[in-house]
Amino acid sequence: MASGGFEAFLEARADEIETALGAALDPASPLLSGTPERLLAAMRYAALGGGKRLRPVLLAEVAALLGAPRQAALGPALALECIHCYSLVHDDLPAMDDDDLRRGRPTVHRAFDEATAILAGDALLTLAFGLVAAEATLAAQARVALVAALARAAGAAGMVGGQALDLGAETLTLSESEIATMQAMKTGALIAQACEAGAIVAGADAETRDRLVRYGEIVGLAFQLADDLLDETSDAATLGKAAGKDAARGKKTLPSLHGQDWTRRRLDALVAEAEALLAPFGDRARTLVELARFVAIRSR
Repeated sequence: MASGGFEAFLEARADEIETALGAALDPASPLLSGTPERLLAAMRYAALGGGKRLRPVLLAEVAALLGAPRQAALGPALALECIHCYSLVHDDLPAMDDDDLRRGRPTVHRAFDEATAILAGDALLTLAFGLVAAEATLAAQARVALVAALARAAGAAGMVGGQALDLGAETLTLSESEIATMQAMKTGALIAQACEAGAIVAGADAETRDRLVRYGEIVGLAFQLADDLLDETSDAATLGKAAGKDAARGKKTLPSLHGQDWTRRRLDALVAEAEALLAPFGDRARTLVELARFVAIRSR
């Protein structure tokens, strides 16, 4: 599939997620009935109106690769996107990364206020677990496994822990392994969890699950490397968020440690590793192969 064709494919999948997420965030939804109007408006502002939807698309494609019906993956996919959107709201806060722009629009604390942004993030986080629990197309055992995996990936041993390390490292000197660990937690954990969740939805065996989790870890590392490279080489108009802030704030990244040429070579190696992991699935994994390539060469 040509890169332009694959981008169109991703946009179509993202549109599907957007529609389903809008329905999940409807005031008439059973999980949100009675939500204060301003809080729900902030939640919808945070979660709708843009984004690559990489994590839910990845989850759905892994589940589809393993033969699961697309509907079975929907609740877990929306839950994962709610977690991701909450993390962006909190990351943008003045006490964290202090950003004014996200997806080409004012960040939630700028469009509303800081307290509302914190509560909107809290509400999206909580909603995520309700969406998994409410997915009636999945057996109870699968829902429990999904909740446990999501809690670990999103929590202190995963994304939240990675953010804590990132904030604490701004005035420190880190080794390559320390930077890689931090980024695997902050960014990679939810991307790997997307693959794990897709395997859980499909009832995959342990070997298959482990293979796809490793693929997700590689995609997560490639995503972060590409993101850090774009922060150095792109601009706010292209990215839809501030550019060049990593260096200004002393953020520790692998491109800042090794340079842009090393980063591009490393991205090529990661794509090759992802392709090797997917080789046993043959042509059925073509979409996941293309997704790994897209993550590595994206322009925003």
